[in-house]
Amino acid sequence: MSKETFYITTPIYYPSDKLHIGHAYTTVAADAIARFKKLTGYDVYFLTGSDEHGQKIERTAKAKGQTPKEYVDKIVAGFKHLWGKLDVEYNDFIRTTEDRHKKVVEMFFEQLYKQGDIYKSSYKGWYCTPCETFFTEYQLAEGKCPDCGREVELLEEESYFFKMSKYADQWLKFIEENPDFIQPETRRNEMISFVKQGLEDLCVSRTTFDWGIKVPFDPNHVVYVWVDALTNYISALGYGSENDDLYQKYWPADVHLVGKDIMRFHTIIWPIMLMALNLPLPKKVMGHGWLLLEGGKMSKSKGNVVDPLKLIDKYGADAVRYYLLRELPFGSDGYYSEEALAKRINNDLANDYGNLLSRTSSMLVKYQQGELRKPQPEGKLDEELINLAVETPKVVEENMNNLQISAALEAISKLVGRANKYLEETAPWSLAKDETKTARLNTVLYNVIEVMRFATIMLSPFMPNIPEKVWAQIGIEDKKELQTWDSLRWGKLPEGTVVKKGKVLFPRIDLSTI
Repeated sequence: MSKETFYITTPIYYPSDKLHIGHAYTTVAADAIARFKKLTGYDVYFLTGSDEHGQKIERTAKAKGQTPKEYVDKIVAGFKHLWGKLDVEYNDFIRTTEDRHKKVVEMFFEQLYKQGDIYKSSYKGWYCTPCETFFTEYQLAEGKCPDCGREVELLEEESYFFKMSKYADQWLKFIEENPDFIQPETRRNEMISFVKQGLEDLCVSRTTFDWGIKVPFDPNHVVYVWVDALTNYISALGYGSENDDLYQKYWPADVHLVGKDIMRFHTIIWPIMLMALNLPLPKKVMGHGWLLLEGGKMSKSKGNVVDPLKLIDKYGADAVRYYLLRELPFGSDGYYSEEALAKRINNDLANDYGNLLSRTSSMLVKYQQGELRKPQPEGKLDEELINLAVETPKVVEENMNNLQISAALEAISKLVGRANKYLEETAPWSLAKDETKTARLNTVLYNVIEVMRFATIMLSPFMPNIPEKVWAQIGIEDKKELQTWDSLRWGKLPEGTVVKKGKVLFPRIDLSTI
């Protein structure tokens, strides 16, 4: 029987400079969702990439004495390096400079033109080069770009336009019939309000720069960023080619994961383009919040960015991934600080999760030569712990299906916290002093190690390097059948399994050094 498919995408990032921790958040979140879906039995396809055309790239490359392609090649190599350091396992990395992408964009543009949905006119507006965006007079903030605060320039040029307005009613009907298409609800309400105010036709070509995909029937024009970039989600799947097996298998996407600042492009422009071409729409667009600094939004164009590579070198990829995914309730903004990161590592990973393994394995080695022994019938405390362990995977799965990653991690953390409390309540160090209580000691230590197995399986999509270290300590590194989602049934750890002491998983961080 074939597996159910799941297709998830990140935005394709703009290679104007190195990526910051906000971009890392989006991609790590997508990776965790993809890994979780694989863990729970889905056939997953995960796409990321780079959006490489535009005036800003052309100008920056020229200032550096490079061709645009030379410039973006180096930056894109940095993207891939970062995703490797963060253990991001994508299936494909699409670049908008690739021929497979270019052919689909040209096909899209030509088809829309042939059917009368694209026409030529002239455009006048205030343009911000760093943001690659036009603004009307009333959208400006004190005469400057409302997004990055930089100077804008008044541009007027001949352009092709896409008849967005023609599809406004169809879009509104679709949203009414598919209320979960835009997540979270606050973003959906914003988009509905935007469309109801009246959609303007969309400028989809430029003539003031050359670095881009040429309009196939008018090479003086370059296809503008939103038609070019958004098309990546199907060009990467081979849409329109002889080899379109991936498109047939995975489209429509289950989730486009994007930052809230590009929701309009993904929830209005992209769906309307697909409607115009009679293609299936993605199932969901999730707009997550921003990682904010005290000074406001993190932005490459502002220059107030946090380099994730430095944090990975300092704290390790798993800890950085955990912090990003645990700290922000998905869909909401959150504030970044290195102190908050260190506290999260100390509290959740060092004091709770890592310490639970360390203290229990030490007691097993000390009292039972590391050997797990058969647990006896449970008492009330055991039942509480076991019931929570059995229920937690259901809670985690429900939250992950709703893209509530932080809530899923909170549920796992609650189980680990309960196991630590259980150790205090049962006091195995006291049980070990009384030979008549050996059976009770066996039960307590078995239960805690079984909780570690449960917690580690559930944490594996979020911290992919940790399980291997834990399996080695609890003696199941060669028992793959005990490391799966399907194995989350209580009591599967076999009697006689030998637990070893190992290195501390997460050393405590001295906050005074930050």
